[in-house]
Amino acid sequence: MSDASTITPVFVRLKLSLLRNGLRQSSGRRVAYIASAVLTLLFAALQLIGLIALRGHEHAASVVILLVAVLALGWAVMPLFFPSGDETLDPTRLVMLPLRPRPLVGALLAASLVGIGPLFTLCLLTGSVIAVAHGTAAYVVGVLGTVLGLLVCVALARAVAAANIRLLTSRKGRDLAVLSGLVIAVGAQVVNFGAQRLGSAGLGQLDPAADVLSWVPPASAISATDAASEGSYGVAMLQLALTAGALAALIAVWARHLTRLMTEPDGSTLQSPDTAVRQSTGLGRLLPAGRTGTVMERSLRYIWRDPKTKAAWVTSLAIGLIVPVFNAVQGTGSVYFACFAAGMLGIQMYNQFGQDTSAFWMVAMTISSTRDAYVELRARAFALLVITLPYATLVTAVTAAILGAWARLPETLGLSFALLGAMLATGAWSSARFPYSIPQEGHKNVAPGQVGLAWISIFGGMVAAALLCAPVIALTIWLNISADGDSWSWLLLPTGAAYGTALTALGLRLAAPRTATRLPEILTAVSKG
Repeated sequence: MSDASTITPVFVRLKLSLLRNGLRQSSGRRVAYIASAVLTLLFAALQLIGLIALRGHEHAASVVILLVAVLALGWAVMPLFFPSGDETLDPTRLVMLPLRPRPLVGALLAASLVGIGPLFTLCLLTGSVIAVAHGTAAYVVGVLGTVLGLLVCVALARAVAAANIRLLTSRKGRDLAVLSGLVIAVGAQVVNFGAQRLGSAGLGQLDPAADVLSWVPPASAISATDAASEGSYGVAMLQLALTAGALAALIAVWARHLTRLMTEPDGSTLQSPDTAVRQSTGLGRLLPAGRTGTVMERSLRYIWRDPKTKAAWVTSLAIGLIVPVFNAVQGTGSVYFACFAAGMLGIQMYNQFGQDTSAFWMVAMTISSTRDAYVELRARAFALLVITLPYATLVTAVTAAILGAWARLPETLGLSFALLGAMLATGAWSSARFPYSIPQEGHKNVAPGQVGLAWISIFGGMVAAALLCAPVIALTIWLNISADGDSWSWLLLPTGAAYGTALTALGLRLAAPRTATRLPEILTAVSKG
């Protein structure tokens, strides 16, 4: 049963059975799969048509080489962010079967060619070859390059999955999957920025990068086709050999990791007592004593360990940086866009008790007075400020540096601090008045039936925070339009900081008695997920 020719058809049929049985589980999953398949194939067809239309263009080779390199990068990172997308990516399920690594690699590689992803890759590689191939020899090289390129992409994904399967099946792996949407959003911004630059400067800017990537598999397989079109058959053979060598290396790495996975015990979740002690005491030594430090440590550990909380924080940090910085780089932004970072991070103060879910009862048991509620809310606000204050300052400084608007830095920081204080104030009050549950499973961030509460809490609080900042905004406008306002604009920094601090203190004072009197209602609301 260890012969590759014997088990390969079995694994191909297994892959087809997994796809078929997965579609039978529910009509919703079937509709989602069919819709994604149609959209993917439609996009592949459009890509194929576009690449064929690129044939004969001066920079066609540069475009397709970079496109194939990006495609290979996508195959490499796909297992890290979508570990549950393909059940056959986890070779540990085959540990109990009498299989040897080498035949198993061949069978899994053949099974990996079944699916929408390989078909999309084949269409893109085929279009890339057509875009640059001229002459019979080039098409022969192109066919070999297409096969090698497809196998390299699939083997790359398999090798990455095998090397990281212990991580991907653990809690940290699930955290990576939660962050996949963020990676897509950041990548979309980068692609948008690059497309705008290319639209203004032309495709010639791609040539230097393409010259380097033409020797990096699997892009080297498509570059071999271009070299054969120009009569450089020696270069073409060398690039094909480089791609074949990369495929052999990936298969060897994959086989080694398979051997290790199927013969060694899983020690990824073991932790020494000394490490556990260090983790439990290292952060606490840097925080204040008493309830304040305890609550701050708990909140910071939620940010690091809870997948939903971590995803929300990383998304806010990334978008808070992307919006002002990318607009500044493109020359269409303003230094005041840096306030977007404070706004995104301030949202994290809303629904503070929702992240506790049903475990909020332990917090509720420690609150016996308005003073306890005030200290609880204040400590949670302090935990947010540990991250938000330096980050908002950093984003503002980077934006000012890119735009060369250092003179506007003090007033922008003042606005950011005032906005942050207003959002902490309204967030504390809405956490007590409009709490809602955050489901721990799935991708929904609001429990069914509580969407209205979430909208009121977040968007109502944001509007209220903007209104609370009106005095600082009005002062900023007045100083900018007055004749000698530039000489006094630096006062907005201490003014905004003091105003934000006062708003935060007032919001916490107002939210504390409401929190202390609504503990049963809050517990009921946050336990529905």
